[in-house]
Amino acid sequence: MLFSDPVAGPAETLVAELRDYPEWHRGRGRYGVWVVPVQDAALLEYIDTAREQLADLIHPSPRRQPHLTVFVCGFHGQGVEDDDFPPQRLARQVALLRACAGAMCTLPLARPDSFASAAFVPVRDAMGQLARWRHALGEASREVRQSPYVPHITLGLYRRCVAGDVVRRRLAMLATPPPMLAVRELHYVTYDTRDQLGPLETVYSVSLTAAEGTAADT
Repeated sequence: MLFSDPVAGPAETLVAELRDYPEWHRGRGRYGVWVVPVQDAALLEYIDTAREQLADLIHPSPRRQPHLTVFVCGFHGQGVEDDDFPPQRLARQVALLRACAGAMCTLPLARPDSFASAAFVPVRDAMGQLARWRHALGEASREVRQSPYVPHITLGLYRRCVAGDVVRRRLAMLATPPPMLAVRELHYVTYDTRDQLGPLETVYSVSLTAAEGTAADT
């Protein structure tokens, strides 16, 4: 549910508790996702400004690089539990993605919106590029997901409980984002499961210009 829906949207924000979640990771060290990194200076500046304007509502996240999540893989390098993501699945995903990545493209952006848990910039998929990449990745592995996929760039997780009317008013005060997200590469990244807003580490990248992949040091 989104706050942009005044009828069916959330009544208030959900406060994110930033802590270690051992009941979730059960000792598994890193979590893997495919993302589109935000690389354009104008969009990065917009995100910084929007976060400053919402600073009293959201947790600061200076170490987590802005990105669009494409596909949630699971616990990196593991292969026992249902939410594990073993190396052979990553290798298969890379091969499939290289075959269909295509050329560089842009994805339209919309005015800021919000889940109950986080404010974000919506990303549109008018030409179906995201759907194509997600289909290819899903051919090799089941996505670990508890809710429908909504493409977005997170601005921040909420640290205060405030009413929906307040959220809508504050989001309306933000400027319109740049019109497009430029997509030059797709990155498979991991993060420390004990650090909810820790930095993303690129393990593999696929360039859209020539659909070439290059391994990165872990």
